[in-house]
Amino acid sequence: MTEPLFRRIVVPIANRDDATATATALRPHVAGTDRTVIVVHVIEKSSGAPDKASVEQRKRYAEDVFAIVSDGFDDSRISIETDLRYGTDIATAIIDAAHDGGASAIAFTPRGGSRWRKLLTGDVSHNLIEDSDIPVLVLPRPTGEGSASEIRRNARD
Repeated sequence: MTEPLFRRIVVPIANRDDATATATALRPHVAGTDRTVIVVHVIEKSSGAPDKASVEQRKRYAEDVFAIVSDGFDDSRISIETDLRYGTDIATAIIDAAHDGGASAIAFTPRGGSRWRKLLTGDVSHNLIEDSDIPVLVLPRPTGEGSASEIRRNARD
């Protein structure tokens, strides 16, 4: 018998908006199951350039991001694990987290950005899809009612 694709799923999260969008997009696929979501945040190590934020600030930010995803699955049977990584290559760090966590898949929502920006800074999504030996699922970004922007708008009201 084959293992379900969503048995243990690694979910890389870059920032707060990404956390909200990804939790919203993933929830319908795992709702009502006893699955495990491993939320990964990678703190990118610079290669010689000074960092704008201290390590402690970045750790606190990661905890905020983890909390957003955890809160998105609060009323479910989903088990949430968190994994804070450091690396110069974000895609490699995510794939390593998937291997270390025994993941059955990696799932993410694509982040915005121009083609020029991706060309100059590197395209994590492309590298993740190209380099992973674990299935990678690209979830559509939520739109309309219940989308990440709608959730944020309702939280402010």
